[in-house]
Amino acid sequence: MFSSVVLASILLLTLVGFYMGRWRAVSASRQHGAKLHSLPGYYGWYVAIWCLIPSLFVILVWFVASESIYEWLIVDTLPENIRALDAEQFSLILTDIRNQAAGGVAFGTPDPAVEAAAVRLSELRESGGLLAFASSIVVAAAGLAWAYRRVRPVLRARSSVERVFLIVLSISSTIAILTTIGIVLSLLFEAIRFFEKVPWYQFLFGLEWSPQTAIRADQVGSSGSFGAIPIFAGTLMITTIAMLVAVPVGLMSAIYMSEYATPKARASVKPILEILAGIPTVVFGFFAALTVAPAIRGFGESIGLGVSSESALAAGLVMGIMIIPFVSSLSDDVINAVPQSLRDGSYAMGATKSETIKQVILPAALPGIVGAVLLAISRAIGETMIVVMAAGLAANLTANPLEAVTTVTVQIVTLLVGDQEFDSAKTLAAFALGLALFLITLMLNVLALRIVRKYREKYD
Repeated sequence: MFSSVVLASILLLTLVGFYMGRWRAVSASRQHGAKLHSLPGYYGWYVAIWCLIPSLFVILVWFVASESIYEWLIVDTLPENIRALDAEQFSLILTDIRNQAAGGVAFGTPDPAVEAAAVRLSELRESGGLLAFASSIVVAAAGLAWAYRRVRPVLRARSSVERVFLIVLSISSTIAILTTIGIVLSLLFEAIRFFEKVPWYQFLFGLEWSPQTAIRADQVGSSGSFGAIPIFAGTLMITTIAMLVAVPVGLMSAIYMSEYATPKARASVKPILEILAGIPTVVFGFFAALTVAPAIRGFGESIGLGVSSESALAAGLVMGIMIIPFVSSLSDDVINAVPQSLRDGSYAMGATKSETIKQVILPAALPGIVGAVLLAISRAIGETMIVVMAAGLAANLTANPLEAVTTVTVQIVTLLVGDQEFDSAKTLAAFALGLALFLITLMLNVLALRIVRKYREKYD
């Protein structure tokens, strides 16, 4: 609540600064009869930026450094016997203080010194928040006043504003790159710890997956079995089934909406089709578990086939239905982006509509269609809820889509559910699976990029 008030106050000052800067620039131009170097809006942005950025910097510094300062002040008030504890016990004391200061319950018997420190911490947080709020408002007002006084017709406001936006864009792109690097490194370091316990060749080529500790010594994986081939095979099977449904249906839907449908039909059909993209995946999981899976099992039994109550076919079919909008919507946009001159030239040569679509439009739109299919594959590989509810958790190595299988994402969730020790092979296996999934997605991206570069054409 407090943070919302602070941000709202700063944004209000920023808005006021924008209009004040714009008004001052126009007034100065009329008063002195001088031509503005930049458009009036740039002067407004100039004042708004000097109001917003310094105040946000103050809030950021307070957010990063405040807890360390509070704890430093709290530690000095603790009795000597508590400060003499070892690092692990002292960390537990600090956690207890933070918990009580936030309104939580103390661990074990309450210690008067800890309770007093918690009260002190709560007071420091309140007073520190008020100080940060006042400081940010003062800095925002000072920046507004300073920038407002600098506004005059000769001020190169556009250059200054564009320079600031360039810096913001550069910082944003750097954060995105560093975030990606951080994700990769976090997976890599934990996966290396896993491969120190389990040989990499056993993980990549093993045929038994049983990370749980067995009760009896004669059970499979009594010391843990981490062969990931069944998981990769299950992921590949469900993704393949899903794409066999999504790609033909989605691509043909896109062709119909862009080339054959009337504007009225397109305006009705496309929104209805895209509603599928807004349905939560858990709803698709219910549909797969309660409707599709029993229907497949009943049909299979009627023709003498043994069908599991949880099957890869049920999960793949429903997942394919869920992915249809990804393929159809993106492919439709790409097909519509093909220049009309190509269609006209094809018709002038005597080609029919179907020949034009097959020989001209689809080849021209192929890079975009490949991108849509890649997005759909990534979506299918990363799906979890449908697989959990319709395909099960069993890591079976089978080519029969009527049996229960599991996927990489489902196993990652299963391994990390509940309180886990991050020094056991069972928990670290989740990071190895995540790294393998990342590498598979990376290879798909490289393959798609090669296809796009090979078939991309440029049009005037």
